[in-house]
Amino acid sequence: MNRMICSSCLSGVLLALCLPVQAERADREKPIHLEADRLSLDDLNKVQTLEGNAVLIQGTTELRTARLVVTQDADGFQKAVATGGANGLARFRQKRDGVDEYVEGEAERIEYDARSDTTQFFNRAWVRSGQDEVRGRYISYDAINEKFLVTTGGGTTKNATGEGQARVRAIIQPKAKGDGAAETKKEPLNLKPAARVAPRTD
Repeated sequence: MNRMICSSCLSGVLLALCLPVQAERADREKPIHLEADRLSLDDLNKVQTLEGNAVLIQGTTELRTARLVVTQDADGFQKAVATGGANGLARFRQKRDGVDEYVEGEAERIEYDARSDTTQFFNRAWVRSGQDEVRGRYISYDAINEKFLVTTGGGTTKNATGEGQARVRAIIQPKAKGDGAAETKKEPLNLKPAARVAPRTD
């Protein structure tokens, strides 16, 4: 049975989760490939702007959006800001380390930092890891430390469709027990008097 956690308050909601997620360790060391219908390059400031079916791929990490702005710091690490896409949502996908599962997410704006391996989702944010998922106005996904942080306003903040978001939601699936975790039935414990002990008479 699914277990749903719903929380809200007037000033805002914060939900920190430690879901079993970790990105492929080799992703950070791989080059970033960019693709789009149009590309403008500011080589002096190390800024690349991609528009029209923009795609960023680094190892197993994928970012798909309508508009993508990629900047590079002095050490050569890239930071990407994705906005728009189908239904106004940019999309993110990254393979978990050591298992055949992906972390997937979408939001109106997604910011991916290759240096820290963190991804931030803004407005109509949704992230799924395996069968577990979280929703909120803002989600931060730390792939190195395997953590999500989800927050939302108290219903006063509107997304692009004009809908208020007053709740953070998470669905955590129960984990399957291992083969050795099944409980074995034991015989009831029966108390018996000792054969060689005589009661004291004094």
